[in-house]
Amino acid sequence: MPLSLCADQAWQLILRTRQHDWQGQSRAVLAGDEYELEVTDNGGWQCGAVPSPEAREMLDLFLPLVSGSGSHVVGQLGQSLDGRIATVSGASQYINCSAALTHLHRLRAVVDAVLVGVGTVNADNPQLTVRHVDGPHPVRVVIDRRNRANAEARLFHDDTATTLHLVGSRHCNAGPGSHSTRIAIDRIGDEAEGDIEPAAILAILARHGLRRVLIEGGGYTVSRFLHAGALDRLHLLVAPMLIGSGRPGVSLPPIDTLDDALRPRSRSFACGRDTLFDLAFR
Repeated sequence: MPLSLCADQAWQLILRTRQHDWQGQSRAVLAGDEYELEVTDNGGWQCGAVPSPEAREMLDLFLPLVSGSGSHVVGQLGQSLDGRIATVSGASQYINCSAALTHLHRLRAVVDAVLVGVGTVNADNPQLTVRHVDGPHPVRVVIDRRNRANAEARLFHDDTATTLHLVGSRHCNAGPGSHSTRIAIDRIGDEAEGDIEPAAILAILARHGLRRVLIEGGGYTVSRFLHAGALDRLHLLVAPMLIGSGRPGVSLPPIDTLDDALRPRSRSFACGRDTLFDLAFR
């Protein structure tokens, strides 16, 4: 009888693939208990054991994110069926199920950095660490063009993970916490429009050795990276819920015809009671 591969074993193999020297070798061969997992630099894989359905989905979803020597930027949004990430008052706990939260923590564990906008920091006071699964903590990155982050936010005051605070150079003064590093950016965005420039931000992160980046939120920040063509993938978690009105997830400039609509390659997976859409833009 062939050996089987469970989800926990698959996850450990994914974490090991993340540590592979992709610049030196374009193929990773990882030994398990009497089996091998072979991974190519585009995330393709073959396994000497038979994966369970959950393990197969996990390998399909995460190996493309940890393979290859280039940069990779993935966005993540959790929303209702009608595309809302919060009510009009900002309530969002919890639109998505516990399995979706576990998926988010897996995403954090496979990237070098997790990035959020200042609105997410002030609204949710997130930790942005890996707690629900095994894996390393990413560097935490806050986009705060006008330097308006809550100085008491947890990620500025704990030493669980490094925090980079990206502030527009016109507004850069003393940092909010002893456990964060403030970086002034001349081209963080347009002063009049309050915009952000994803290319400038990703260039800063690359200079810090942060190539794999998760754009975790909020909807505005993810949408700006999507509109700029800076996302390689978007993981969209859709809950079977109708909110009716509220804060949108993806929000892009209007188009005149459907010929201009984005049509990424798409795969869907069950994620608890939610549905995960894996959207590939490259």
